[in-house]
Amino acid sequence: MTETTKKQRDQLVKHLEGGLAYASLDSFLDKVPFEKLGIRPKGLPYSFFEVFFHICFAQKDILEFTISVDYKTRNWPDDYWPEEQAPATEADWEDLKQEFFEDRELFKNFIMDTKNKLDEPVRNSEDHTLLREILLVIEHNAYHTGQLLMIERLLGVYDA
Repeated sequence: MTETTKKQRDQLVKHLEGGLAYASLDSFLDKVPFEKLGIRPKGLPYSFFEVFFHICFAQKDILEFTISVDYKTRNWPDDYWPEEQAPATEADWEDLKQEFFEDRELFKNFIMDTKNKLDEPVRNSEDHTLLREILLVIEHNAYHTGQLLMIERLLGVYDA
């Protein structure tokens, strides 16, 4: 791997983790008490849980689109949002968070693997490159991270 390529990949991973241009999920995800995860603040059509579920599902979908030989197209928007406002149990919530971070780690490892060319189409597309899919996850997570922080503020648990 050339130094430039390694620097580019390192930078993409840093942006995927968040914390540069937007807060990292790691920095605030555990600040919302379980009993508040399903509350939809006044004027908002979604809860903290619903938005985080959406982030997780979209990240997993893009990851699978990028690398899986068994990828199946999902139904928008139904599959991308949970049926419930809140997780059924604290264990379900912990599992969802763990799944998000495991998928992100898989994506980071895939990005850093030099066999995976940033400018070539991903496994399930003739047009979409790995770089495009990475940027899509970064942008999507950044957008919804801002929403999560606003929900935290509206729930009264935001701690800047």
